[in-house]
Amino acid sequence: MWYGCPVGSADDSPPVGGLHHVELWVPDLARTVRSWGWLLGELGWTPYQSWPAGRSWRLGHTYLVLEESTAMSSRRYDRLAPGLNHLALHAGPPATVDRLVADAAAYGWTPLFADRYPHAGGPDTYAGYLADESGFEVELCASVPPVGR
Repeated sequence: MWYGCPVGSADDSPPVGGLHHVELWVPDLARTVRSWGWLLGELGWTPYQSWPAGRSWRLGHTYLVLEESTAMSSRRYDRLAPGLNHLALHAGPPATVDRLVADAAAYGWTPLFADRYPHAGGPDTYAGYLADESGFEVELCASVPPVGR
């Protein structure tokens, strides 16, 4: 399956330097699709591509690939090792972050930093941190109006 860089029309050009896609190699595609598919759907991403070893979802010009590649050198992911630590996604207002964090366990997510929720990133932040069953972390960032507005 080819899932490279499709060419869009001139009227629909993405910003230069914008994120095109992220590809996560996962140890268990079915398990990962259950958790990430639910979360991405809740955040407005739509299924984009599907093949025996992978799936992708798209939001605007950006897409996220989950693939159980046969070329993986290990089936264990460690977010604390060099490489990807987490993905941070805009999640809407604080009430939406609260709902997603509350519902996440039913889809295989575990809360991180629960004792500091929703300000684990500091007193001026509102976010939920979750880890899927493979250890991939997502930060759900609330859209909070600037102070004084």
